Amino acid sequence: MSYDEFLPFYQGRIQSVSVMTTQGVRVQFPAMHLKKFLFSYGIRGYFCMNTENNKFLSLEKIK
Repeated sequence: MSYDEFLPFYQGRIQSVSVMTTQGVRVQFPAMHLKKFLFSYGIRGYFCMNTENNKFLSLEKIK
């Protein structure tokens, strides 16, 4: 996702982001959890989401 594409999320105008897992499952979660991964080129890479009882716990960049 480019920097400009993420800008509405960063500004809080859009609250959640929807992504596709490597298994083809669509997952929606609060966009605020991606802010720490935003750089001038945008957000790139593979991430691991940790959940418990379908509740978001953390997000880690793995690649």
